[in-house]
Amino acid sequence: MWTRATPFAPAGTKLDTEEGQRLTPTFDANGLIPAIAQDASSGEVLMLAWMNAEALARTIDTGEAWYWSRSRRKFWRKGESSGHVQQVVEISIDCDQDAILLKVQQTGPACHTSRRSCFYRSVRRADDGSLTLIFNGSSGA
Repeated sequence: MWTRATPFAPAGTKLDTEEGQRLTPTFDANGLIPAIAQDASSGEVLMLAWMNAEALARTIDTGEAWYWSRSRRKFWRKGESSGHVQQVVEISIDCDQDAILLKVQQTGPACHTSRRSCFYRSVRRADDGSLTLIFNGSSGA
């Protein structure tokens, strides 16, 4: 979704998208793009959230992670209420420009459950074939 309020170029050809140097993010039908936050030092994946064009523009402009809350239908700056801010070190986009990767310096936990990462459980198949979630390391509550 491109508007005059955003700094993004309109989409071009597939070759432009995959090999060009213009940022032309591909937003979904709801005007959103997934954004993964990764610890810039360790490489640990911290969280997944959604951005619309304005949240991406705010992130680029401020150097802090901004997202779009689908449930509350409003912008939120990571850490605005908790103090657990994400300072953006680098912004990458995937090959077809439909996913964002933010490398961040995370202050405090990234997850609203007070865990370092939102990805604190792994999927396991039990002997009976059922699926279960196993807490990773010592991150279980």
